[in-house]
Amino acid sequence: MARPNPTPVIIAPGHNKPTLSKGQKTFNRLIKQIEERRARLSAWEAVTHEYHQKYVSKLLPLEETCKSLRTRMVQLLDRTYAEKAITKTERRKLDRIIAELAGELVGEDEDAEMKAIYNRHSQSDYDGEVAAETREMKAMLEEILEVNLGDDLDMFSPDDLMQRTQAHLEQLVADAEAEDQAQQDRRARRRKSARQVAAEARAQEEEEQISLSIREVYRKLASALHPDRETDPLERERKTALMQRVNQAYARRNLLELLELQLELEHIDQHSINSISEDRLKHYNKILKEQLAELDQEILFVEARFADSYDILSFVALSPNTVMRDLDDDIAELKLAVDQLESDLVLFKDIKQVKAWLKTIKARPTRPSFDDFDEIPF
Repeated sequence: MARPNPTPVIIAPGHNKPTLSKGQKTFNRLIKQIEERRARLSAWEAVTHEYHQKYVSKLLPLEETCKSLRTRMVQLLDRTYAEKAITKTERRKLDRIIAELAGELVGEDEDAEMKAIYNRHSQSDYDGEVAAETREMKAMLEEILEVNLGDDLDMFSPDDLMQRTQAHLEQLVADAEAEDQAQQDRRARRRKSARQVAAEARAQEEEEQISLSIREVYRKLASALHPDRETDPLERERKTALMQRVNQAYARRNLLELLELQLELEHIDQHSINSISEDRLKHYNKILKEQLAELDQEILFVEARFADSYDILSFVALSPNTVMRDLDDDIAELKLAVDQLESDLVLFKDIKQVKAWLKTIKARPTRPSFDDFDEIPF
């Protein structure tokens, strides 16, 4: 839900203070960083629905059309391969091309027809290749992780291997956390030195002061907004809504939002903010650092979920300000690919055109990757 535009909380230099203290500078910097994170999350919230609508209505249909046309191209080239007019040299080239294109289609969707075409032209077995690759990956992961992933693994399913590896990694993390907790428990049972006792006491006192600092802001707001003390129905409704915001902010230890509410309700003024003591700023800054870290984690989660939802590779940089432009670029590329495939399908119905095209493709001793097919117009 969109948050009302808050009154900005910022410390400004006083008339008799030409520079800000270290604590004041830290406070202002943290406020700015938090606002930047808030803006990024709001931008993601605003763009996600628009992105999804265009993704579903524009990109997915184009992907299906492109896949259908690529399938038809493989079928056409496979039929052309059997023509008497095709020479041995041309067949060797077609073997490479058809196997590559059919293999990509099988990788996207377990299509039995494409798998049979791939096997025929690659003189191999797609399932066998997948099983061999899975075995190699399993051996590599077992060596790296120093673990046995089991003999019951489905060698025809790389997804099964990844799921099992992920489960093992999660178990390793859980075991490490359990061991760390056990060590902490053992240390806690040992007799503590005077230095340890003093350090823990200071940490506890500091945490109590931090809690007290945020509790004081909350109490002032709660005292002024308590709806039960209001006789006017409309004002009671307004204060109830505000009190809900106050309670939610306090439950999240969201100091900045509580301060913004104080400014919004004119319970404090700019002079009050400028005059926050250094001790209080120290506590405030620690709370704000925690809030900033939570926002960073939330952004990571939102962006990871977005990438996973739309099959965006993990190394691709994501920004709510550019994802729509990137999507438009993908749609434009797919439209060009569809147009090219449709044109080539018409052209390649003429075997003379296929033979002329094959002359432009260099013979290679081994089957290249799809990226090597610069000569292939589709």
